[in-house]
Amino acid sequence: MAVVGVGVAGSYLLARLEGRCHVTGFESSSLEKHYPICAWGTSINAMREIAREVGLNFDDYVLYKGREMLVDLGEEEISIRLKGLCTFDKLRFEEDLIRGRDVRFGVRVYEPPRGFDLIIDATGFNRALLPRPRENYFIPTIEYRVKYPEGMPFNDFYIKPLPELSGYLWFFPLGDSVAHVGAGDYYKRHVKMLEEFMHKYGGEILRKVGRPVRITPPHFSEPIYEGRVVGVGEAVGTVYPILGEGIIPSIESAKLLIENIENLELYRRKLLRKFAIYEKIFRLIKKRMVGGFSWIRDLSKVASLYLHMRLRENRYGIEARLPVIMKVLGGNWRRR
Repeated sequence: MAVVGVGVAGSYLLARLEGRCHVTGFESSSLEKHYPICAWGTSINAMREIAREVGLNFDDYVLYKGREMLVDLGEEEISIRLKGLCTFDKLRFEEDLIRGRDVRFGVRVYEPPRGFDLIIDATGFNRALLPRPRENYFIPTIEYRVKYPEGMPFNDFYIKPLPELSGYLWFFPLGDSVAHVGAGDYYKRHVKMLEEFMHKYGGEILRKVGRPVRITPPHFSEPIYEGRVVGVGEAVGTVYPILGEGIIPSIESAKLLIENIENLELYRRKLLRKFAIYEKIFRLIKKRMVGGFSWIRDLSKVASLYLHMRLRENRYGIEARLPVIMKVLGGNWRRR
């Protein structure tokens, strides 16, 4: 088998498939330049189990475990209790997943490589080997790794959503006076938003990265497979539309593929079933972004969003509060 793309889903697949078949990884970036473009935030609760499956101790990679998240709504700031949200050394985690595996760095794959029975497209947003999805909504993002020698502007997680829910600015602590500070916006105001933040709070920029994030769910990312090629992770839409979270759902899609690798149609059906809630939430967020949202017509979707989060607080690492969700979804708040 070939795994094209060694981000978190591809790295996990290489670790899990080793020994079951001959598996080769392909990565377009060189080994020296390989860097996970991501805020590195996740739930410690879910990742501990995932790490155990590949013989790793996730706590060895944790950089910062949060206590609260400050949600900045302009004239009002809301504190949300965290239940396991953390940042972790994603680069080292992925390096350990592929350590000793057959990975060919610096190889850009434009078409399915020959000599493999199955090719797994784990190329994320690029979706390099599968046809274009039916819909392709994405959020352009830019992120800085910032050092604060004179003290951090926030002592915990901080986000500032845009009123249309078209994106948000984030501040994720990494420990040792370092944070990932980034912004994404469907309407491409993220660069200005980030520049204003940096002007206000300062800090030494250590690294700049940027890429789009696909928020189109699996239901609109068909085909999930075609011929000998099958997709996992962001390539098939496993990014939670309201948060932009993709680490855990991408690994979950990889697990589903491993369990159904002999039957790709069954994998497809199970993937669509597992991420059905993403379709409902995507429709809700899309209405908020481009217009058409109605509390009366969309109340059932709001309820589904709340219940999904409320019943999975440990999975997301964040407390779900209905008043906060309704306030953020309402978007009728003034900006400072």
